[in-house]
Amino acid sequence: MRASAAVWAFWLSAAWLGYIFVGYPALLALLGVVKRFKPATRDDYFPSVAVLISARNEEKDIEWKVRETLAWDYPAAKLKIIVASDASEDRTDEILGSITDPRLTAVRLETRSGKNLALSRLVPLAETDLLFFTDANSHIDGNCLRRVVSYFADAKVGCLTGVEIPLPAEEQASIGAGSGAYLDFESFLNRLESRIGSVLVCDGSIFCMRRELFIAPQPELANDLELPVHVGDAGFKLLFDPRVNSHEHATCSPSEEFSRRRRICGQGFLAMWKLRGSLRGIRLWQFLSRKALRWLMLIPMMILFFSSLLLIPRPIYAAVFAAELAFFALAFFGWMLVLAGRDGGRIFSLPFYFMLSCIGALTGLVETCLGRRFNVWESPALSRGRKVATI
Repeated sequence: MRASAAVWAFWLSAAWLGYIFVGYPALLALLGVVKRFKPATRDDYFPSVAVLISARNEEKDIEWKVRETLAWDYPAAKLKIIVASDASEDRTDEILGSITDPRLTAVRLETRSGKNLALSRLVPLAETDLLFFTDANSHIDGNCLRRVVSYFADAKVGCLTGVEIPLPAEEQASIGAGSGAYLDFESFLNRLESRIGSVLVCDGSIFCMRRELFIAPQPELANDLELPVHVGDAGFKLLFDPRVNSHEHATCSPSEEFSRRRRICGQGFLAMWKLRGSLRGIRLWQFLSRKALRWLMLIPMMILFFSSLLLIPRPIYAAVFAAELAFFALAFFGWMLVLAGRDGGRIFSLPFYFMLSCIGALTGLVETCLGRRFNVWESPALSRGRKVATI
């Protein structure tokens, strides 16, 4: 590669990475000043709500999840829970049948269908104003729903999401620390997007939308991505509240987290293509900036590494090469520590998780282009079955 081409490759790659982490948030912040949306919330607003859960072999968590939800501080007559057992092969159906509260409806699917088809089967049973989506292993505070529904007093609001927070005991684990840093950055972007009423994606463990805006999600796409796309396309506002939290056990398995990142990004890339007609204007810009460029981030990182290597006699390029080399080394040693069952702290865990996510994202994208689809998947086993007494 000629020196001039290496220089161009270096700076274009640096601009790509800089735009992801600095440029896009800065532009969002500017938009938040000139195009601020302030919802008219009401604390005395109590619409009817159906909590929807798709469960597949959730015998370890489903009972406490349902009972915890039934105990939420919300008018009992306005709250119902509808659970789909997606051809569960364990005691999930038996446990659901043992809960006699009339607000619970349990539906068994005899043939495994996947999360989206299971949820689509539940929506016609809801007959409520709002649909609240959550997971079988997500702990949600009893006062959370009141805060969520207060936003829907504003007729312009179509959807609201919160954020998943790893349980405190696991935030320092190698995978947990990396996942926590990733969620922190996602929350940061959500706050900025919420200021303009245009949050791009929801957290699948805790989001709520108007029932009339529900369009059955396609089996191979992520419902927490596709449904917000439809809400935004219908002209409604999508908001984020950092006080609306779900608490989950983070997986401590690199292979489980890699599979999760691969699936999420594979589904997201496919969604970008299939939903291209519903992504326009600011929403399209958001999708390209927040998702597409980040899924491909491994490409500019590698170009930056090799172009700086070719330009190493010059001090600035030598410094960048040394910094990237050190980052890759920390990620590698973080991987070795995880394989050895040891926690090396954030200095190793963050680079390791970052690289695991980048490789997983690009792998999912390539697999999707080659025809793989993620209609059904297994939930991370190590995030299940560890109930906590308090949050």
